[in-house]
Amino acid sequence: MAEAAAIILAAGQGTRMKSQLAKVLHPLAGLELVNHAVRNVRLAQFEPIIVVVGFQGEAVRAVLDRDVVVVEQEEQLGTGHAVDQCRDALRAFDGPVLVTYGDTPLFRSETFRQLLEYHLKEQAAATIVTAHFTDPTGYGRILRDENNQVLGVVEHKDASPEQRLIQEINTGTYLFQSKLLFHYLTQITPDNAQTEYYLPDVLPPMLADGHKVAGFVLADPAESLGINDRRQLAEAEAILRDRICRHWQERGVTIIDPASTWIEWDCEIGQDTVLYPGCLIQKGSKIGENCVIGPYCRLSGAVIPSGAVLEYAVVVDRTVGQAERILPFSFLSK
Repeated sequence: MAEAAAIILAAGQGTRMKSQLAKVLHPLAGLELVNHAVRNVRLAQFEPIIVVVGFQGEAVRAVLDRDVVVVEQEEQLGTGHAVDQCRDALRAFDGPVLVTYGDTPLFRSETFRQLLEYHLKEQAAATIVTAHFTDPTGYGRILRDENNQVLGVVEHKDASPEQRLIQEINTGTYLFQSKLLFHYLTQITPDNAQTEYYLPDVLPPMLADGHKVAGFVLADPAESLGINDRRQLAEAEAILRDRICRHWQERGVTIIDPASTWIEWDCEIGQDTVLYPGCLIQKGSKIGENCVIGPYCRLSGAVIPSGAVLEYAVVVDRTVGQAERILPFSFLSK
């Protein structure tokens, strides 16, 4: 697999969250939104990983691992401007660069690997990640010719009635050839109602100069879900909860009712353990084999030995002894 870099845009405030906290710092399954994006590209083996920060930049920087390159966008002048702030960080890099967002936490690492393989196979200057939506209202539509080649993107407000019938949309995530990306970023202008530099504006001159723009269609459109408000945050939580429960079920854990069981990232659960409804297993918890947990237990940073039985209990930052008996309705902490 070719070396590839990643840029994660995380500079915006996210006013529709109605929060004093930057949108990308809101937690999802025990992890900040921006760190879901970082985790997914890291697992896909993209390196370096560059995060563009702006609003509450120091707070965002504080939750990122030290190996993440942080670039500041002092003024939020659009997505094209944000990517252009990475020019110096990637000056010596000549390969594919992924551009995605700190508020799109549901992309799978396997999807990013498949995207890179497709991009290289197509020998594209740019590859747009697309999805098919039953209701594409508000999204840019992908225009293709009779040979299924991408001709460009038309925004919903600019689309003709026929074009609005197209259900393939632009998710806003791309893979570019780095040198070409930064070359064409010098050609875009803020000639729009928001007077911002838009990243998709690099595509028309690329196509006009004969470069290939490909379209990679997501198998699961839900991966492209962006978080703009609290409702979408809850929708993403439900999707991740289902994924995480399936992960543990495939590894020999019985989950009586996945819909009422919350398991965060970075937990460990042993084989043949049973989780009853109403359990919340939070980040850092380690549960041994053949345990019975619940109903209605909360474990946070807890270490539970194999064979333990807990009902209606809360264990926070504490190791339960092998022979220790935990009575129902107990609250244990260090």
